[in-house]
This record gives sequence, C-alpha cells and structure tokens, in this order.
Amino acid sequence: MNTQRRHLVAGAATAALLAPLSMPAAAQAPDFPPKKPVTLVVGFAAGGAADAAARLIAKKLAENIGQTVVVDNKAGAGGNIAHQIVAKAPADGSVLLFGSVGPLTIAPHLMKLPYDPFKDLAPVSGGVSFPNVLVVDPGLNVKTLQQFVELAKRKSVDYASTGAGSASHLAGELFNQRAGVEMVHVPYKGGAPALQDLLGGRVASYFAAPPTALPQVEAGRLIPLATTGLARPAYMPNIPTVAESGYPGFEALNWYAFVAPGKTPAPLLDRWNQEIVKVLEDPGVRDALAHHGLTPQPTTRTGFAAFMKKEWDQWGAIVKSRGIKME
Repeated sequence: MNTQRRHLVAGAATAALLAPLSMPAAAQAPDFPPKKPVTLVVGFAAGGAADAAARLIAKKLAENIGQTVVVDNKAGAGGNIAHQIVAKAPADGSVLLFGSVGPLTIAPHLMKLPYDPFKDLAPVSGGVSFPNVLVVDPGLNVKTLQQFVELAKRKSVDYASTGAGSASHLAGELFNQRAGVEMVHVPYKGGAPALQDLLGGRVASYFAAPPTALPQVEAGRLIPLATTGLARPAYMPNIPTVAESGYPGFEALNWYAFVAPGKTPAPLLDRWNQEIVKVLEDPGVRDALAHHGLTPQPTTRTGFAAFMKKEWDQWGAIVKSRGIKME
C-alpha cells in the first residue's frame, strides 16, 4: 500500500472513531432552526421574574433565527413540573427549558423526582441571575447585618421563604451555618404572602427578591441589611453584601438557565448555545433585563455544566448538614 493510500485509510479510521456511536457517520446534521415553532418552557406563572426574562429572550431569539419561539408557562411544584415535562420532551431542538436553581440543584436533594437533572436534561447556557436581599421588620431596631446576628444569638428570630427547598429557604440555611445562628424557617406559598406577613410584623426577616422588596425599602417599611451575591448589584449600590459584611465567599443566587431534553444531539445544543449567548450579549436585551433587576449570565455549555455542579454540591451539603426536610 502506497503512502497516500495509508494516509487515507488512517484518516477514515480516525473519523469513524470520532463519529457519535448513536448515528451513522453519513447522517445529516439536525435541522436548525427547527422546522416547527420552538417552545421555551417556564416553570412559573406569567408576570414573575422568570417569565419576564424568558419573554424578553424569546422575542430576540425568534427575530434572530427566523422561527417562532413560544413561551409556555407550566407552573407548579416549585418549577419541578416544567422540568419533568422537558425531560420527556422530543429531543429535536424544538423544546428548551428556562430551568431554575431549585429544581436543578436543590429539590433533588430533598425528594425523589421523576427526572435526573444530569441525565435527563442537557445544559445549554446560563441565563440570568439575581441575588436576594435580606430585609427585616423595622421593629427589630437593627440597621446592620452584624446587629442582626447579635440579636439572633440572643433571642429566637424567624425568617420567611417562598417555600421549603426554595432559593430563599436555602439562603437562610446557608446564613445560619455561616453566622452560627439558628433562625427559625417559616415557609410560605410564594413571595407575596411572605412579604405581607413581614410587613405586618408577623415574621422578622426575609431573603427577598429585590423587585419585591425594594419598593417597600424605598417607602421605609423595611430595612435592608445585605444582598446575597458576591458583588453589589448596580441597582442596590448602597446595600452591602453578606460576603463583605463578615462572611467572605457567601453567595446564594437565584438563577435561571437554558437546558434541553437530555438526548438532544450535541450539534443542536451547540447551535442553541451560540444563539442564546448572542441574545444575552445584545445591549438592548441587557438593558431590558437590568430594568427587571436581572443580570445576564451567558456561558459555554461546559461552563454552565460546571456552575450547575458547583451549585449542586453546595446546596446538597447544606441540605445534609442542616438536616433539611420537606415540610
């Protein structure tokens, strides 16, 4: 066999090894954009932060790819219903999920779910994030986080959350661990009733979403003590972070990200990553998201997978060490 012939044979063998085992080497690449309308599933009701972000992003995605992108709200069970639906959806690139921190990295540590976030869903890209802000009843007579901690060490202090296993719940448990206090968890069925009881003086504190809490802060009805990200958000420049208030590295973010059915072919996942990152880096989209207090978080597929694993490890450790159970 001559040298040129040997090179051709070797090249063909290498190509065969690199080809996906599940499809023939000669198979055509999947259609992109999909020939049918794209569905972006959101696990929360219309009107909230997740829905607002999803609709902003979906609109720009549709413009860029020349295909309809429909936002489909599948609220319930803290977002778990939507995640279950997408885990079983067609893996043809026509279905995406605006996944969230709770169902992807917290809930699986607390209950048996009919899906595995790391097998039945495929990471595509980060989406948006925002910190919580710890707000307290003015009747506590504390103005700083340190004063709050000192109070919590002297007497029983409770904190509201949007439900057992929610981001606001785990933020409180992480704070309990880091600050060496034992705040009592009071779960509510959503942010509105939690805020109502805080304003009514029936609960002492709440790790709240900024869009919910800031109007009450500006009106003087609540006292903000700290935010839960590593850096101060541009829209809360005068409120320190928990990390800079004596607890270095403290981070408890709310986040939403893009995932797809687990068996979606890699070429489709790559294309969706490119399109989503392009939208999240668009100046107009960034400004619109900032108006809602949301920070874009575009990533590579592997970058988001690594972030999700880090969050999984952190919240799993908190659930275990704090003995958290579904209430």
